[in-house]
Amino acid sequence: MSRRVVITGLGPVSALGIGIDATWQTLLEGKTCIDRVKRFDPSGFPSQIAGEVQDFKVTKLVPKADRKATKVMARDIELAVVGADQAARDAGLITRSTDPEAYKADDFMPTYAGARLGCHIGAGLIAADIPELAQAFINAVKDDGSFDIHKWGAEGMTNLTPLWLLKYLPNMLACHVTILHGTQGPSNTITCAEASSELSVGESLRVIQRNAADACLSGGAESKLNPLGFLRQIMTDRTNTTDNDSPSTAVRPFSSDASGTAAAEGGAIVVLEALDTFRDRGGEKAYAEIVGFGASQTVNRDYGHCKADPTGNGIANACRAALAEAGIIADQVDLIMPFGIGAPDSDQSEIAGLKTIFGDRLLEIPVFCSKAYAGNAGAGGGAIDVCIAAKALSEQMIPPRINCDNPLPGINAGTAKATPATLNYVLTYSASFGGQNAVLILKKFE
Repeated sequence: MSRRVVITGLGPVSALGIGIDATWQTLLEGKTCIDRVKRFDPSGFPSQIAGEVQDFKVTKLVPKADRKATKVMARDIELAVVGADQAARDAGLITRSTDPEAYKADDFMPTYAGARLGCHIGAGLIAADIPELAQAFINAVKDDGSFDIHKWGAEGMTNLTPLWLLKYLPNMLACHVTILHGTQGPSNTITCAEASSELSVGESLRVIQRNAADACLSGGAESKLNPLGFLRQIMTDRTNTTDNDSPSTAVRPFSSDASGTAAAEGGAIVVLEALDTFRDRGGEKAYAEIVGFGASQTVNRDYGHCKADPTGNGIANACRAALAEAGIIADQVDLIMPFGIGAPDSDQSEIAGLKTIFGDRLLEIPVFCSKAYAGNAGAGGGAIDVCIAAKALSEQMIPPRINCDNPLPGINAGTAKATPATLNYVLTYSASFGGQNAVLILKKFE
């Protein structure tokens, strides 16, 4: 059995804003949200810019009965919880979290029975908060100040709270979301770097298609704005270290003068529903239908995964699979939303892969890059793109394209104003630093 699957709720959380309305409005204004890091003092780092979520407080968006749980939520978990809340409310779902008062009643009736509601969320490597580790490390040094692994085990770790580890396990994003919304169907966590959230959406798609669930909360979230996580991004040699004084134009995907990306925090949860059960519950207007999904692994024997594969073969393979499932040809794609982080090796790899699929028509298809606005949110970035793609289809509008006054040859990614467009199919994908690739094809909802 293969069921049609639609996107009915969008819950982006990023530097662009919280929720799809705020996100879309910021995009239409053509405002980049990358700025100097405020979360901590970045002056000791070669890259000092990022995309940060503003005015964010998770305790305002969970029921009072569950607020104690926020004490064991790392920033990544908080982002996923808020994204799920936004998405569920946007879809009009009645869940334990969206209607806590009704949940108290004996006759509580959620939109979907728990067993028919799944959850698949992509996550990154969650970096521990330095203040929490500091006291433990202080008690694990020798008299000369050097670290002692034996004292760490005997004394240092005793300074960590008993539930400390629960803040930093990648599966805790999905764990908290499933508890809050009462999902008891298929659940999974995918940790494949930047490809994680779109792979998770693909997993939810498959679960609903084979009738193992009627709806899923799906997507991903990650925060790179912890000194440890921030340093890891800089060590990939993909971050911009030359434009700290001009953050608004620092990330320039597919531009001939691209100098790297900016770390970010954010992500999104989307609500996927089987079209039949969506209509059964009275649903009429969905944002988009997911008609194709493809995944692949890049094998770059010359560089490992420290540099993007110059052939782009992995991206091309995933695109082929998604197009085949959608039952369309490349000429039918109206908009491409690529990985597009603004790192020269990654951009060139993407162009090579896309040319394999689209040929000379790559010069005609508009290419929109969200990373120029909000930076690279790692495991959450792909889900943000899914939200923007679905909204673009719903609104029949391509938001302004920024920071590409000198586009690389062969691709239609240049700076442009917001453009009304006839959009039937949007192709969006992520290509991770680890080599995993995920492609989704969204169709205008009829």
